[in-house]
Amino acid sequence: MNKILVALDNSTRARGVLAAAAELARKFDATLHVLRVITIPPEFPASAAGSPSDPLPAHLTTLALADLARLLADEPGAKLHPPFVVVGQPWRSILELGRTLDVDLIVLGSHGYSGWDHMLGTTAGKVANLADRNVLVIHEHHASAGAEQVH
Repeated sequence: MNKILVALDNSTRARGVLAAAAELARKFDATLHVLRVITIPPEFPASAAGSPSDPLPAHLTTLALADLARLLADEPGAKLHPPFVVVGQPWRSILELGRTLDVDLIVLGSHGYSGWDHMLGTTAGKVANLADRNVLVIHEHHASAGAEQVH
């Protein structure tokens, strides 16, 4: 295993998902690629989203990069590639970057099913079902425990 892609959202579980992926990267001496996908909030007017003068995507990207820098500072010893921040559908962006980088493994967290997720599926479910490479889904109880769950 040479390349691992870990997709992190801004939830409290992100630290545990990153810890699990970093532990795998250290064990396999693999490069860890970190991805944060930004979605434009649904209440944001569609006509304003994506306009050339729209400052929202750049602002959200800046916030995401700062958050990822804080998370990555806690993972010494892992070979880290500079993080990717993209605007789009999370499941689609994860799959596209995984193919582009030709990673050996995609790691992401599970948030479980609730409400519309039963009908539409979660990001983790879509990635696991549609990926053309291995996917490791870190569940909540493992993510909150951190890397000590990875053996």
